[in-house]
Amino acid sequence: MKNYSHLLIGILCVTQFNSLSAQDVPYTVVNTSKVKYSPYPTQDHPNSVYFGDTHLHTNNSPDAGMAGTTLGPDDAYRFARGETVTSSTGIPAKLNRPLDFLVVADHAENLGLPVAIRAQDKSLMDNVWGREMAELFAQGTFDSARAAIDKYQVALNELVDPLKGTNFGKTAWGRIIDSAEKFNDPGNFSTFIGFEWSPAPTGRNLHRVVIFRDGAKRALKVYPVSAYDTEDPEKLWEWMDAYEKSTEGRILAIPHNGNLSNGLMFDDVTLTDKKPLDADYAKKRMRFEPLYEVTQTKGDSESHPLLSPEDEFADFETWDVGSFGPGAKTPDMFPREYARGAYKRGLSYETKISVNPFKFGMIGSTDSHTGLATVEENNFFGKIAALEPTSDPIRFEETVIGRLSEGDNKIYARQANAAGLTAVWARENTRESIWDSMSRKEVYATTGTRIRIRVFGGFDFKKEDIHRSDFAHNGYEKGVPMGGDLTNASNKAPAFLFQALRDPDGANLDRIQIIKGWEDKSGKLHERIYDIAVSGKRVIDKNGRCLEAVGNTVNVKEASYTNAIGKAAMGGYWKDPDFNPKENAFYYVRVLEIPTPRWTTYDTKFFGLKLPTDVPSSIQERAYTSPIWYTPKK
Repeated sequence: MKNYSHLLIGILCVTQFNSLSAQDVPYTVVNTSKVKYSPYPTQDHPNSVYFGDTHLHTNNSPDAGMAGTTLGPDDAYRFARGETVTSSTGIPAKLNRPLDFLVVADHAENLGLPVAIRAQDKSLMDNVWGREMAELFAQGTFDSARAAIDKYQVALNELVDPLKGTNFGKTAWGRIIDSAEKFNDPGNFSTFIGFEWSPAPTGRNLHRVVIFRDGAKRALKVYPVSAYDTEDPEKLWEWMDAYEKSTEGRILAIPHNGNLSNGLMFDDVTLTDKKPLDADYAKKRMRFEPLYEVTQTKGDSESHPLLSPEDEFADFETWDVGSFGPGAKTPDMFPREYARGAYKRGLSYETKISVNPFKFGMIGSTDSHTGLATVEENNFFGKIAALEPTSDPIRFEETVIGRLSEGDNKIYARQANAAGLTAVWARENTRESIWDSMSRKEVYATTGTRIRIRVFGGFDFKKEDIHRSDFAHNGYEKGVPMGGDLTNASNKAPAFLFQALRDPDGANLDRIQIIKGWEDKSGKLHERIYDIAVSGKRVIDKNGRCLEAVGNTVNVKEASYTNAIGKAAMGGYWKDPDFNPKENAFYYVRVLEIPTPRWTTYDTKFFGLKLPTDVPSSIQERAYTSPIWYTPKK
């Protein structure tokens, strides 16, 4: 496969490819006069990529506010749009580059409890459980805060709302909506009304972030559904359906951390009734859950070494020793926890019931509980207030999962991932445009880097198309973007056009890969990785792989690296050499950077700490695009 990356080197000084802009050629030309001149009136395909965080917690979330977070939604929005904010531990903080959009997604379960505690809210203090929580919190120690969080967790485990009948939660919801409305600045910075629904049956994570397309007028007509109401995703979809029907609004949900679900996230049976998934279930799931948060602070959920033994990059920021509750992790759970495993199994459902319940796009988010949407390895701000920058060993040694467990079923703070970000291809920076792109899956996930990627798949692309000045328009005209669907009555194999540009403030690129999954005629599921562009003088072999590593310039002692290796930009054309038109398949692109220091390596240098031995000193940041699916014509 020929590498066309040299074509892009001349435009590195700009923040966006010419071909990643859509100021090219329209879809069609509207002839309103005899003169055919103005080509742009009907041009409406996405022409910009926007980076944001769809999963941030503030002091309205009990597990954030009771753990020391004092920042509220207003602070979160100010920080995300580039202002300096003083963190909960008193440290001035500012993003190197502002985000384009943000979703404040506080937990629906006892929403606003920490704010009510600090305000000595009367409805809270009149409640026995609420008063006990306030008394614990008032002690002001780390142990008392932990005791308060444990007490809150007991209520969640028992699924009995101890504050049922109080009103401060509705008050908090109103404040959250007011804040989102105040900071929404169409064209410059978009805010979304949202919350997190946080069920964890027997400690197995099934959390979803729920995001409204709408503003206050519609969102104020409902109050967030919580795990106290139901732990069943199907009941969440019923709530979402009722919202849409009663308000004529739009809403979607994004699951996260399947790696902590112990096999529940992409299970083969329904949660409550334990019935095999049917077409009705699959249609509802894909209507309301078009995306999956594949990378964030509590681990990366693209794939796992046991699922992808031939993928040398599958073991990335892996959290795989358990969940938030009792019960050991077993290998049979992994196919029902990771995105690639779900993608493959989804092909079987397409064959059996003609609907794929796991046809989701991929995004990344922070899941930060500090009110600060941060992802930088060289300025890791922790994901809870107690773990904000400090030379105290707690930053490495605090137990995040399995605190009360024995043996190896533990995850420590040093294993936290600095990820991640959502990248959205949209026409404009507005709630509606970005939400619509998320709904149609024209999005990709990054581990925090701002790599820019564009991919198109189709049956009529040619190698010469990579040179076109109207690259984007041609891509939409002859094919589909990431998140799209292909079908074909002929035997033509799909071809893909791809371009990637490094983060302008980050590391060079190592390689671009296509991950393919398919189901053969016997029903067996397969996956294969193709290296489709690599940097340097390395060679892609006849099997479509480059087995030579890019190298590593990381100086661990100095916590530094150089861009002396890798490429700033890559692009090209790839046609599936192993295509069978009768087989269901998916294709997604993974882009890898050259190695750079991990946040623990930066901490070791800055704070004079000892380098942990159970985490890598360097990592390869990456991006995952939403797939393009192929389905044989029926």
